[in-house]
Amino acid sequence: MAHKAERVPAGGGPPGGTGNAPGSPAVVTRGQRWLARLAFAAALAGVVVLVVAGALKSVTALLLGAAGLAVVCAAAWWFLAHRGLGRWVAGVVLVAAPAGVIVVYAAAGLLWEIALSALLGAAAVTTGRAALRGGRPAAKPREDAAVRQRQPFVIMNPRSGGGKVTRFGLDGKAAALGAEVALLEGPGVVDVAAMARQAADAGADLLGVAGGDGTQALVAGIAAGRDIPMMVISAGTRNHFALDLGLDRDDPATCLGALTDGVDLRIDLGLIGDRTFVNNASFGAYAQVVQSPAYRDDKSGTTLAMLPDLLTGHEGAHLVVRADGQVILDGPQAVLISNNPYETGDFAGLGRRARLDQGVLGVIGVKITNAAQAAALLRKAQRSRSVTMLTAREVIIDADQPHIPVGIDGESVLMPTPVRCTIHPLALRVRVPRNRPGVPPPRPAMNWPQLRRQALTFTRAPAADRLCLRG
Repeated sequence: MAHKAERVPAGGGPPGGTGNAPGSPAVVTRGQRWLARLAFAAALAGVVVLVVAGALKSVTALLLGAAGLAVVCAAAWWFLAHRGLGRWVAGVVLVAAPAGVIVVYAAAGLLWEIALSALLGAAAVTTGRAALRGGRPAAKPREDAAVRQRQPFVIMNPRSGGGKVTRFGLDGKAAALGAEVALLEGPGVVDVAAMARQAADAGADLLGVAGGDGTQALVAGIAAGRDIPMMVISAGTRNHFALDLGLDRDDPATCLGALTDGVDLRIDLGLIGDRTFVNNASFGAYAQVVQSPAYRDDKSGTTLAMLPDLLTGHEGAHLVVRADGQVILDGPQAVLISNNPYETGDFAGLGRRARLDQGVLGVIGVKITNAAQAAALLRKAQRSRSVTMLTAREVIIDADQPHIPVGIDGESVLMPTPVRCTIHPLALRVRVPRNRPGVPPPRPAMNWPQLRRQALTFTRAPAADRLCLRG
């Protein structure tokens, strides 16, 4: 049965989190009311500083500064989407525009007013998000008691993450805890999935991986299929999967605590065709660039050489994206399908997922056709028509070519079209240390209408909330 695509709630929060159910009356605590009022006060103060500064010194300078932001974004688009003289003129504008704005502000004597207004704006956003987050803790994934493993098997890539396996002595520490360790030393390409499958056939009751997210995803598929727990060791370069599991990315040796004092988390797995992914699958310009043979030797040069044709549609496949049976994008330049949605509260949160057990795919698509849309993207980000964000249980990417490049957890592969992405809810048991940094609560998107309602609420909060506030 088809399911209708769902828009991601503001902030990217999971169902059953801190927000109120649709149609239920909002409960606003005293702390939220005052934080909302403080956010409006800080925002108003920032505007007043600019207005007074403009009235006393130079309105023209303020308007030039605002225009400068749009010029920077438009110049960046022109630089990426064109070649030759136009590209380099855009590059000069990209550097000169912010420098020119600073010079104009300095000449008008507005630097301290701009700095003060920026600080007040940051304070307004910080307090506003605190008010929207509310006083209740975010819902966390369920933790189940772990059955002590008898025959753990751990695959380690000594080259991953710049040699973290050797630097942190992970192989020796895992062996001392009773694990059988297999190093991916070659020669040639090692079939990680086959190695994990053979270990499970031989009686392994836990599969661990110290390597990149692509390697983690291959083993995750085997562990899920055998319903045995998987242990993630943050020995890759970026460790996005480990980040969203709340593991320590600075010291991968702490992940081995799962062998002695661990708990099990049930999480979803993404499926693209018959291949699993733990983070995301990317389509469009990025995947096309990474697929190029020249990319490995000259990443920047290859990217700049290929992007103009890819961004303007003169090269690469024409993509059509369907989510739960509905066409949501026709001709996007980039599409990202993620195992659970990324946070959408701000750009800083786009690399994080607060939950991995919501049972939905996250979909982010970008379609920009001119510099004006690029400038608008800077001003209104999530509300821009150039960006599509939603959740779905099935996403199909079709194209006018028989095969298209896809980046799956950082690895580029060619796949036949149409490409079908689905979610397998609660398919994987992940063994994690009981004591770990954890995942910070998602940052809610700024919602000024909701903040206004909170600020103007004068009814008393329920007794339970008042008791919580006193505590």
